[in-house]
Amino acid sequence: QVQLVESGGGLVQAGGSLRLSCAASGLTFSRYTMGWFRQAPGKEREFVAAISWSGGNTYYADSVKGRFTISRDKSKNTVYLQMNSLKPEDTAVYYCAADLYGSSPPPPDEYDYWGQGTQVTVSS
Repeated sequence: QVQLVESGGGLVQAGGSLRLSCAASGLTFSRYTMGWFRQAPGKEREFVAAISWSGGNTYYADSVKGRFTISRDKSKNTVYLQMNSLKPEDTAVYYCAADLYGSSPPPPDEYDYWGQGTQVTVSS
């Protein structure tokens, strides 16, 4: 059974930092492109960042470029999202997702598995 479990969310002041983690199990982690998405209240789910299955390519939404960094640790089957210089508009539930050999980055409907999400709240 495939599981993606996010952690690391919380409440932080504007300008602060958080690191999200997504631990994957039940799949061959090295074969999956991993993505982070977020959904704010009343808004659609939006792409945040992705890292290719090889780890050689990363992709970011314009709104987070230069502030967020995605990485993966194949020895721990975990993908991370380092979030710096957080803004109130970053407040959302953050989800990780896995796409088998996904590329370029994958559109949301191509992802095979999703986590349950972790809440990030940035106060002004």
